[in-house]
Amino acid sequence: MPATVKNLIGGEWVEARSGEVFETLNPATEEVLGTAAKSGAEDVSAAVEAAKAAYQGWRLTPAPRRGEILFRAGRLLMERKEELARLMTQEMGKVIAEARGDVQEAIDMAFYMGGEGRRLLGYTAPVELPNKFGMAIRDSVGVVGLITPWNFPIAIPSWKSLPALIAGNTVVFKAASYTPTLGAEFVRTFQDAGLPPGVFNVVSGPGGAVGNAIVEHPDVKVISFTGSTEIGYSLYARAAQHGKKVSLELGGKNAIIVMDDANLDLALNSALWSAFGTTGQRCTATSRLILQKGIAPDFKEALVERAKQLKLGDGLDESVDVGPLVSAPARENVHRYVEIGKGEARLMCGGQPASVDGKGYFYEVTIFDRVEPGMRIAQEEIFGPVLSIIECSTLEEAIQINNNTAYGLSSSLFTENVNAAFQAIRDLSTGIVYINHGTIGAEIQFPFGGTRGTGNGMREAGQTALDTFTEWKAVYVDYSGRLQRAQIDTEAVLGKDA
Repeated sequence: MPATVKNLIGGEWVEARSGEVFETLNPATEEVLGTAAKSGAEDVSAAVEAAKAAYQGWRLTPAPRRGEILFRAGRLLMERKEELARLMTQEMGKVIAEARGDVQEAIDMAFYMGGEGRRLLGYTAPVELPNKFGMAIRDSVGVVGLITPWNFPIAIPSWKSLPALIAGNTVVFKAASYTPTLGAEFVRTFQDAGLPPGVFNVVSGPGGAVGNAIVEHPDVKVISFTGSTEIGYSLYARAAQHGKKVSLELGGKNAIIVMDDANLDLALNSALWSAFGTTGQRCTATSRLILQKGIAPDFKEALVERAKQLKLGDGLDESVDVGPLVSAPARENVHRYVEIGKGEARLMCGGQPASVDGKGYFYEVTIFDRVEPGMRIAQEEIFGPVLSIIECSTLEEAIQINNNTAYGLSSSLFTENVNAAFQAIRDLSTGIVYINHGTIGAEIQFPFGGTRGTGNGMREAGQTALDTFTEWKAVYVDYSGRLQRAQIDTEAVLGKDA
């Protein structure tokens, strides 16, 4: 790991204009990993200027050539996968197997979006008049600003940057404050793959100073943000004042529904993975478990027994199941919600901060029972290893409970009844629905995002990601050799002049 993480601006690695730095910590050991540039508005302005200067050349680079660079970046990510995964575990804490999966998502996205360089689908349609042709094509927008979180420090930047780049835009990327090294190393991969200087710039620093400067800069045309709902909506309002296009991917309060006829071993394994993978620090994490009453007693007993067996520790140890929370403030926030839960429901296991060898921001795997749908721990995003169990009598009741939150990202149903499965697919009002799988594990070729307070209707991944980073251009070619007036000339078309 480099001693100091610098910004990449216009193809050069540079310190913050202020010369200030901040420390990065390993959340499992609390050791200082290094320092990173503590940037501000001046650094953002320089990055935007570099991106603006590079835009014309990149926009006019044929899309298949842009795709070839993305393919090369994907191959470099493959070569560096283990190195990046180990760095990820050190910098933000997720266990090494999950860190490898995080990098793999970026590899998949690089190859997928590289292929879009030979597609970038528009469409043709019939037109009203003779000897006239019409089509709709995608056009780039200019400089885009990307603000990403620390919990998927390679995958989420790839979901945003790769569609932006293949569409012909240039990028200013704010790396998450907890993972600046990973942000810099991700962008370095594209530099090494041959991306022209200024096309992909990275700036590290505090969210307030750097993020606000990106949002408010007049030359940044699109903002893509992943983070908390509160911050996202505030950003959305400010960006709207400047007429910017905004994509938001925000919080979640996801639920797994387990019916009496479910494969219970599968549901149990899925619930443990979905609730406590990444220490619950996923927007898709399962934080509510809705159990039909027939199987609830035995399922809860088995769940608690298995949860108590999960091993906490440094994620570089392959035997560890659950790593630390990302920081001391994150652990304090989780504990605050657990204390609220103790006053609302019954604590079945966990409920306390923990450490390994006296170090780290660990928290015990925590499960609450006798939770009512309206309780705070059943409504508010906790972002930690905390699972609330709610019982229900019918599928209809379970679906109602699932849908009755401020969020709508991911939901899951376990059943062997195909009719129930299709009823759930129809009625679960979330952007992602799983049948006989947990709430996590999205694939990059499908839209990612949610309803209600989870976002603003935009989607990441798949071809839908291109909608954020392109504008539609309608093109008409009239080869009749005379003035034809759409709508007005309808009778002429149908009459003798046709």
